[in-house]
Amino acid sequence: MRAVIQRAKEAEVRVANKVVGTIGAGLVVFVGVEDEDKEQDVAYLVKKISKLRIFEDDDNKMNLSVQDVKGEILSISQFTLHADTRKGNRPSFTGAAKPDYAKDLYNRLNNLLEIEGIHVETGQFGEHMEVDFINDGPVTILIDSKNK
Repeated sequence: MRAVIQRAKEAEVRVANKVVGTIGAGLVVFVGVEDEDKEQDVAYLVKKISKLRIFEDDDNKMNLSVQDVKGEILSISQFTLHADTRKGNRPSFTGAAKPDYAKDLYNRLNNLLEIEGIHVETGQFGEHMEVDFINDGPVTILIDSKNK
């Protein structure tokens, strides 16, 4: 599994011009699932996302997690995170998981983040989405469960 994590001041996601998810300060997390991903990949990402210290403390050092600052998460499914661009100019998405399997693991990730005490909003899996947010920093982190 891959996650692109961006620290945000606020964020929202729309489907067909209707807001389906909105957060205040926290993280926008784009999540991609591969066919070979398993429950341990989900657990790894949950631990990393919830504990990642990318918010400033009183000394302006990135030393606090989204849990520490009581931030929220806007979670967006994004199969294009597994694009293979090594050949030609058209990305291949054969590494991305089939929709039913990906949706199960994506939902599991979001449920486990909520169990960690983090409010999670989501887009709509498999739909065309428009995501607006203010990237704070900017801070952008890539996490891949295969690169543990």
